[in-house]
Amino acid sequence: MKDYRQVADAVAEEIRTGGLRPGDRLPPQREFARGCGIADSTAARVYRELARRGLTVGEVGRGTYVRAARAGVGPALSEPAGSRIDLELNHPVVPEQAALLATGLGGLLRPDVLESVLRPAGAAGTPEAREAAAGLLARGGWRPDPRRVLFAGNGRQALSAVLGALVPPGGRLGVEELTYPVVKAIAARLGITLVPLAMDADGVIPEALDEANRSAPLRAVYVQPTLHNPLSLTLSDGRLAQLAAVLERLDLPAVEDAVWGFLREGTAPLAAVAPGRTVLVDSLSKRLAPGLTLGFAVVPPGLDGAVGAALRSGGLGPARFALEAAVRWQTDGTVDALVRAKRRDAGVRQEIARRALDGFAVSGDPGSYHCWWVLPRPWRADTFVAAAARHGIGVTPAAAFCAGQGRTPHAVRLGLASPSADELTRALGTLAGLARSAPEDLALD
Repeated sequence: MKDYRQVADAVAEEIRTGGLRPGDRLPPQREFARGCGIADSTAARVYRELARRGLTVGEVGRGTYVRAARAGVGPALSEPAGSRIDLELNHPVVPEQAALLATGLGGLLRPDVLESVLRPAGAAGTPEAREAAAGLLARGGWRPDPRRVLFAGNGRQALSAVLGALVPPGGRLGVEELTYPVVKAIAARLGITLVPLAMDADGVIPEALDEANRSAPLRAVYVQPTLHNPLSLTLSDGRLAQLAAVLERLDLPAVEDAVWGFLREGTAPLAAVAPGRTVLVDSLSKRLAPGLTLGFAVVPPGLDGAVGAALRSGGLGPARFALEAAVRWQTDGTVDALVRAKRRDAGVRQEIARRALDGFAVSGDPGSYHCWWVLPRPWRADTFVAAAARHGIGVTPAAAFCAGQGRTPHAVRLGLASPSADELTRALGTLAGLARSAPEDLALD
């Protein structure tokens, strides 16, 4: 009997060598099973494994397609593609970044200091690190209690530990119907069932929690109240208050992903409105630099023991060097300087997107590093992603964010942070031209 991973490896190799190209549709699972001489259940596991590796994307009612390649792509249909422009990953970098960070690191490189900062650190960090983290996370008049701060190696580890502490295997986690793809992967690994929550133009609908909880109890809710990824929505004060009231009535904890919150200085988090119910998760990398990994979890009393245990048992604690560096960068003003620079940079990039995609159905907060593009007919998300890849541009299809089994929007998310401003202008101009000249044989279901 063939192992499903061996079959998945064979398909992955076909994708790598070009036998299957971005946008190609895989056969229905039963047909694939017959062709490979495997059981239908094994074929289903193969397709799940390919999706987990990021090689395919499935859209309900239409099938499974090869995703846009993350490495180099072949020539475009009409012109050769240059080096790939990545609008999938979203890593903000500003010109002054390296110089500012280097200044703060200088004091850590003395031998007597290194002897201390290269020792292990626990999830509770140090008193100085907790105090610095509280200042770093403060916004909108809210400042966390330093005693409530725990640390992880990075934001994803913090998120994984919190979800593992709050939701047991088989438990139900409410998430926005369009959610962070990493949460989907964490849930699959932990055996957590995701329950999509309806959204409107203002974000997640509080009443959707009632509806989801009636069918079977939820164990927690994961939300992105500030600069939601991928939609860039930010919940109003009124919507936050409504959400907090429902959480209180249903006796539910919330996990608040605040990774983009630093771009909205005056916006208070959900943790300010529902402090006893909300675990706020954040990280250092978006504020400072992609390779600087340090995760934060602000945990209310009663939940800190479980979250701390999850961090310790999973070996997800922070590096002491990162803790000490964060303390220095927070106290010497480096964090504030970089946050101000990135707020300006995000505004510049949103203006580039507004000009390049004028006339299309694009939504994005003026201070956000990403935007959401509902594609014009007859484009489908999968075929547009494949066409963009042939022009050397990577974009993310809506299916990557969909938490449920409903119909997938014909939309893509554009990450604006990673390329230079000139590359971004060129890439968005290419995509706009592509969207206006869809092949006549495209059929939109």
